[in-house]
Amino acid sequence: MSATTATVHNFNAGPSILPKTVFEQASAAVLNFNNSGLSILEFGHRTPEFTAVMEEARSLVKELMALDDAHEVLFLHGGASTQFMQVPMNLLDAKDSAAYTDTDIWGYKAIKEAKFFGKVDVVCSSREKNYSFIPKDFAVPNDAKYLHITTNNTIYGTQWQKIPHCSNNLVADMSSDIFSRQMDFNKFDLIYAGAQKNMGPAGVNLVIVNKNILGKIKRPIPTMMDYRNHINEGSMLNTPPVFAVYVCLLTLRWLKSMGGVAAVEKGNNEKAALLYKAIDESEYFIGTAAKEDRSKMNVCFIMKDASREAGFLQLAKSAGIVGIKGHRTTGGFRASIYNAMPISSVQVLVDAMREFEKDNRP
Repeated sequence: MSATTATVHNFNAGPSILPKTVFEQASAAVLNFNNSGLSILEFGHRTPEFTAVMEEARSLVKELMALDDAHEVLFLHGGASTQFMQVPMNLLDAKDSAAYTDTDIWGYKAIKEAKFFGKVDVVCSSREKNYSFIPKDFAVPNDAKYLHITTNNTIYGTQWQKIPHCSNNLVADMSSDIFSRQMDFNKFDLIYAGAQKNMGPAGVNLVIVNKNILGKIKRPIPTMMDYRNHINEGSMLNTPPVFAVYVCLLTLRWLKSMGGVAAVEKGNNEKAALLYKAIDESEYFIGTAAKEDRSKMNVCFIMKDASREAGFLQLAKSAGIVGIKGHRTTGGFRASIYNAMPISSVQVLVDAMREFEKDNRP
């Protein structure tokens, strides 16, 4: 198999692929933002020009997710990992308990941080089986202040295909599948997502919060950690990551131009179906996640003969395929097929898998 040096198929898990038009527009703005003669990197965050960027980005999030007036949209520093502590800091008193699902490393880390602020009830876990499935039968205590889930497992390739129903407040880490599929986002009381998968570059975190759940705890909250302060200041309590927010805006515009979440979901389903079909039909490759829980964003698989992995990686490299080596904790392969990944790139990967099988038959 051969590939031109100009063709690269980026399957990295994050920071990840973004639409080509977004890169082009962002690079132009670094040199000259909106014909101002200034770079976007040197614009003051309280100037009318950047205020318009922030307001449009927040507005597009509300539009694309069909959010109601109770839900506020924030762009914050710190990435999703900061939310592991900021969520319980705002929602959990020391005497209270929260319910957490342990379905991946990120959920496990969120549990660890929440324990600093209150009691944590781990209502289900797939840790003992290397996070290869999503638990189905579990109960959420009625007195839990909220239920926390991680909707997509970047490292192990599982995804909540059905969001659990409960009477508690619902909190979700959607870092790796935000804007990838349709659902009723208003049933979530708090959503957070690092931008660097489906939305923009590393350096900014999207938080969507139902303002009616805030202000219920007795513990003092540091100024910068209180969601209410960020709401009151329109995500500009302090200097926001200006460039990262701008690239998010460009990506949100692209998403709307593509037909919104519904249109992108259709493409994501087609890409996932193509790749999983190739894995299931293969004599050499095996999927690692339970079939009913397979992620549409991160496809994880291994080889029956692990000694052949290096050879396949070399073939993939020659085809212009990058970023498919599995996470260090799992090995094997991981193909991240986020919103901006064209199905043509997935086809290149499938062709490489089939070529490798053909060339290595006894």
